[in-house]
Amino acid sequence: MGADAHAGGDAGAAPSGPDRDPGLQPERTRLAWRRTTLSGTVAAVLAGKTALHGGATPATVVTTALCCALWLAFLAIAHDRIRTLASANRPRALTPPYATAAALCTVALAVCGALLVL
Repeated sequence: MGADAHAGGDAGAAPSGPDRDPGLQPERTRLAWRRTTLSGTVAAVLAGKTALHGGATPATVVTTALCCALWLAFLAIAHDRIRTLASANRPRALTPPYATAAALCTVALAVCGALLVL
């Protein structure tokens, strides 16, 4: 296959290199990270409200502090990922440790929020 086949605009050829059109997929991914961060923010704020208005028992204070710590950890992961998606033409893949940490923070935050409600 010569250079003429590639110059002819082969419709089946996948774009490669820095000429990639990122399209809307990175934007949708950034918005998903932001929505999840906002959900965690709401859970942390409601945990604080529950601790202040429901009577501050030691268990409530510890659970609220854990919610805030989990929220901060997820916020750091999400901010790094959003920045990566915004800056690169071809962003690097999310590594398994970051993905695992983000998932664990999200699930743990939901569990802490549920414990405070009960």
